[in-house]
Amino acid sequence: MPSDSGIGIEYLAEVRTQFAKLRSTAERAMAQVGDADFPRALDLETNSIAILVKHISGNLRSRCTNFLTADGEKADRDRDGEFVLQAVDTQVRLASEWAAAWDLLAAMIEGLTPEDLRRTVYIRAEPHTVVQALQRHLTHLAYHVGQLVLLARHWAETDWQTLTIARGQSKAFTQATQQQGAARRVT
Repeated sequence: MPSDSGIGIEYLAEVRTQFAKLRSTAERAMAQVGDADFPRALDLETNSIAILVKHISGNLRSRCTNFLTADGEKADRDRDGEFVLQAVDTQVRLASEWAAAWDLLAAMIEGLTPEDLRRTVYIRAEPHTVVQALQRHLTHLAYHVGQLVLLARHWAETDWQTLTIARGQSKAFTQATQQQGAARRVT
């Protein structure tokens, strides 16, 4: 059985992988959306892709800045403002903030050690172990990336290129994966 340190190393590697997958999924979805659809919402109560990008960026900046030493809800964060597009919220600016926020997340995780996983951090004055805070980040991001993908899929219509296994292709994908695994075991 791996030591606590070994499990911590595996956990941090897996968290890095899952966050990178979420970022990639969102970015591949957004790449399929035209400029006019980026700020477009389905209705008055639904977030647009632009709003989701703004919110995710603001959340990551707040949570990941001084992650181990400061409350994850920074005093300068305007969470409510993240759900309103302003004239300054151009697609270029939001894309830049998005990239910086995800890069900050990656750097924050890269700086963690297995020993950090049991430390206590705070989000809105609520204590979390580092593991709990990372899981909270992961579920929050997965929720919003799912929304973003759904919107991108809707706006792309028939031009949509699937991000996972295409409909009707599950068996073929599984067979190909099994064959690749068998080939690796033989060599």
